[in-house]
Amino acid sequence: MGKQPNLYAFDDMSALAKALRTYVVQCQTAGLERHSLFKVAVSGGSLPATLAKGLLEPGQGPEDVVDFAKWEIFFADERAVPLDHADSNYKVLKDELLDKIPKGAGQPKVHPIDLKCLDDVQEMADQYQESLMQSFAAKDSVKLPIFDLLLLGCGPDGHTCSLFPNHELLRESDAWVAPIEDSPKPPAKRITLSLPVVTHGIKIAFVATGAGKKDILKQIFDTEEGRSLPCGLVNEGGADKVSWFTDNGAVEGVGFPRRGSL
Repeated sequence: MGKQPNLYAFDDMSALAKALRTYVVQCQTAGLERHSLFKVAVSGGSLPATLAKGLLEPGQGPEDVVDFAKWEIFFADERAVPLDHADSNYKVLKDELLDKIPKGAGQPKVHPIDLKCLDDVQEMADQYQESLMQSFAAKDSVKLPIFDLLLLGCGPDGHTCSLFPNHELLRESDAWVAPIEDSPKPPAKRITLSLPVVTHGIKIAFVATGAGKKDILKQIFDTEEGRSLPCGLVNEGGADKVSWFTDNGAVEGVGFPRRGSL
């Protein structure tokens, strides 16, 4: 058996957010040592609120500082909607985290979608890939961008980013960013990082909480079929680079062994 993902379960959201902060700061430190920046991909949903709960707390010492000014944030997926639309992942991150960063703490560099491409998701994906290339070097000089950290969610069907079960995009191996026009979850038109980009990250973290997630997590971690779901494919491709931050309700009945601490 190969290396396994790390599964952490916490008693409540406060404990989870605190551990997530510790993990993110560790990833930030490693990223800054590598290239003086911290390159992150973030999903939407409930993730930004959980992130904010951990990251906006005051630090517990010189090693526990969130240096937002050194962050470069991309979106793991985004919906083809205006940036102030309720479905926009940018809006969720802005409302929950970016607008709440204290003055003086620095602001991250954030890469939203190009609004000129709202009617053409292929062009939107191409433009977003271009912004990745500018940050990670030309596409022909690096096969894949290497994020310091990807922060992802897990849908009730096992999807992550806008990579859905049994969808042809799961087989995309060339593009860094791919368009999707038939998302089973509205809105239908989106762009998403491809699976190889996700699994190529140095660290990959999932946040999944609540009893509503226990059935899909049991499937992902305990069944053969679950390995072919998008989250299962990330587990398989990322192996021990992957860490799951869950609460007890989300892993009730899951047989996969938990890790005690970070």
